[in-house]
Amino acid sequence: MGVNGAKTVLVVDDDPTIRELLQDFLENDGFRVATAGTADEARHVIGRAPVDCLVLDVMMPGQSGFDLCKQIRAESDVPILFLSARDDDVNKIRGLGLGGDDYIVKSASPAEVVARVKAVLRRVGPQDSPHVAVLDYGRLVLNLISHEVHVAGETVSLTPKEYDLLALFAQHPRQVFPYEDLLVQFWSGFGDRHTVRVHVARIREKIERDANNPELIVNVWGVGYRFEGMPR
Repeated sequence: MGVNGAKTVLVVDDDPTIRELLQDFLENDGFRVATAGTADEARHVIGRAPVDCLVLDVMMPGQSGFDLCKQIRAESDVPILFLSARDDDVNKIRGLGLGGDDYIVKSASPAEVVARVKAVLRRVGPQDSPHVAVLDYGRLVLNLISHEVHVAGETVSLTPKEYDLLALFAQHPRQVFPYEDLLVQFWSGFGDRHTVRVHVARIREKIERDANNPELIVNVWGVGYRFEGMPR
């Protein structure tokens, strides 16, 4: 958190024009902004002071944004939004699969980038304390106060968006959540069904006995997902 409560966004891109443009729009919306042109510079910025969110270019000289994301995810769940000139599903799926919270094509307007940064930060921001502090589904236990997730007694690490998705499912067992509703709630309507599927697949890998045959988060074919856990 920056000075006077302002959140700090780190923009990492080798194009100085893009860095300056995004900095102008983010600062105009009240954010503090740090910038970096390479992965090495980004690590240096993060090492000096914590940041609240990263807007991370995929293709940069030297280490790629994907590689930097993997390193960051090994020790932090800070929100990461990928910024890429490529609009293909392969890169989107790879970026989200590495732990990215969003994937933005560079043809998007700076105002859209700011909107998606704000959407991610709203999801990971402080929320009112829930009436039920712990959801116990036997093998899966969620603490809604500490945001801790335990599977078979072991602590499981989830990104902020993975946790928010899982908490939503677990708080509403047997309710069907359509893809489109999830896109609106978690991605401000941007993205497509692949975006949701990749995040759910990552959650399944962490909480299901067999991610290919899920017992907790099941598909409602052609519609979306439903949580099948039975609370204790």
